[in-house]
Amino acid sequence: MNKLFRLKPGRLFFIYIIIDILCVGAGMGVPIFCILTGFLTGWCIIKILLLRTGDLSEILKISLKYGLITTVVTFLFMLIIWGTAMIVFFSQNQNHDFKNFGHPMILYDPELSFIGWMVLMILISPFLQLLTTVFSFYLTLIISKKKGNIT
Repeated sequence: MNKLFRLKPGRLFFIYIIIDILCVGAGMGVPIFCILTGFLTGWCIIKILLLRTGDLSEILKISLKYGLITTVVTFLFMLIIWGTAMIVFFSQNQNHDFKNFGHPMILYDPELSFIGWMVLMILISPFLQLLTTVFSFYLTLIISKKKGNIT
């Protein structure tokens, strides 16, 4: 496991992109597995940073930066997948009907539900991934502090 953690950040980022693509595909466009992967991502980021440095302030700065980068990757995937569905909403073509798009009727109105679904998929889901990643940062740091790995 330490061999994986000692890889260069570019290679680790490439591995993360592959894992994120698989998670998006497994959720069929709904990023539930990406959100859950945030726990593993946060743990791995802290473990990698603990191998490189023991300074808490440096770990906090770099981990938040890496967490934001992973969230941006998921945001871009969601923008590519669901952003193209916005064409259906703004299209005047009779063949494009957002009322029968297949989204859940969460707001009891087809138009509001479609907008709510797009906001949920494109904006809120990557933010939830960031929250799970930061939560995992915090838990891993608490455990590492008790073990004495952090100065």
